[in-house]
Amino acid sequence: MKNKRIQCNDGFAMSVNANRTAYCEPRVDDAISYTSVEVGYPTQMEDLLMPWCDDKTRPCDTVYGYVPVYVVTLVITKHGGMEDGTVPNGVLLYDSASKAIIRTR
Repeated sequence: MKNKRIQCNDGFAMSVNANRTAYCEPRVDDAISYTSVEVGYPTQMEDLLMPWCDDKTRPCDTVYGYVPVYVVTLVITKHGGMEDGTVPNGVLLYDSASKAIIRTR
């Protein structure tokens, strides 16, 4: 499943996907939880993502493979939280399972 591009509260945006064709772990569709995901085409260079950047000469026009989900959580939080979009299971605080737990409290 392709996730809707995420938009953060400060305007930062990026795609975050995980499926059998993405650079993620596990490399399957609809995993209960992913440990790493594929990030793509951020609207600005993000230092936290650079270790996984496929083309460091074009950080806003490339993909970032096997980014640990905790890094994605940190990036989203750094940019004020997620305003819109969806992320794969395992991106804590922002995936559907985490949102369901938060709503019950």
